Amino acid sequence: MTGPAIDATAPPSGPGCADCEATGSWWFHLRRCARCGHVGCCDSSPNQHARTHAADAGHPVVRSFEPGEAWFWDFSAERPVTGPELTPPQHRPLDQPVPGPRGRVPADWRSQLH
Repeated sequence: MTGPAIDATAPPSGPGCADCEATGSWWFHLRRCARCGHVGCCDSSPNQHARTHAADAGHPVVRSFEPGEAWFWDFSAERPVTGPELTPPQHRPLDQPVPGPRGRVPADWRSQLH
């Protein structure tokens, strides 16, 4: 998929979920908006910020921001799609724990996943 849904030149917004960082929350896995680079948390995370960003911004396509994963997902179609190589970095920092960020993950995090 190319066109207005993906801008391969947009860098990621940061090393973690921008919205969780702003609210002091935590995430399970990360997704990167393929249009603007906004990094949000996955649907299993308590806040599901990547999906919220897709709906609010009208940017339906995300790419995994996890090491070793290069898949794209289209929230509007609820299906995987293909996409180009995006501007680096391709994933969160390798020293960042999962879930993250370090120091904000509750002890009962597993019970809070969707």
